Amino acid sequence: MSHQSDRSRHNWVQCQNPAKPELKLQQQRQKEPMFYYFAYGSCMCPVDLKRSLGENTHSYIIGPAILKNYRLGFYSYSPTRHCGVLDVLPDPNASVKGVLYQLPWRLSAYLDKREGVSESFYRREAVDIHCQNQVYTNARTYIVVNKLTEELAPNDWYFNVVLRGAVTCGLPEEYCWNLFDHMYKLQQRHQEQQMMRTPQKPLLQLSPSLKITPQPRQRGGETEAKTKT
Repeated sequence: MSHQSDRSRHNWVQCQNPAKPELKLQQQRQKEPMFYYFAYGSCMCPVDLKRSLGENTHSYIIGPAILKNYRLGFYSYSPTRHCGVLDVLPDPNASVKGVLYQLPWRLSAYLDKREGVSESFYRREAVDIHCQNQVYTNARTYIVVNKLTEELAPNDWYFNVVLRGAVTCGLPEEYCWNLFDHMYKLQQRHQEQQMMRTPQKPLLQLSPSLKITPQPRQRGGETEAKTKT
């Protein structure tokens, strides 16, 4: 009941105060070239994306979206994040959920730089994106160039950024839980592998020159000693 009342009050406020900034943004978009961008990893979080693009990206979000015939995986290592990062791989039996942006073309170079295109870390890929009962053709996404043979765990920072973006932008709850579970299991496997690789240290290490002399035993209050002859 409280959620419904909050929603109603929110809608009422919007009706009483027309979104002039949004109207201004729409007029601006008509004047400059734009491109569609599908984010499935850390760029789903508009706060983290702002760090690279240099401006607020909330207003450029179209909504939750789906990339069909691909699957998600951590098949790359990021030297800047020091952990495994997300990638998408062709798979006719899978789909990837993410966030669809409509970005100004002036931000294109900044996005390429973030994804390491000039270093052949990621490359651009034109894909069809399903969003709000529409299909957006030739949307841009990024795919890892040199993929690892097996998945590599994310660190806690990347884990939180990806999950925060998925939840904030309204991806389905079940998908968010599956994403959480997948990342958690990768981290658990990484910890187990690290434990197996770490050699077990002996409880006590003795110097070869160190000699231990046994102490005489006590019996009946008297010291039992053996005399050599």
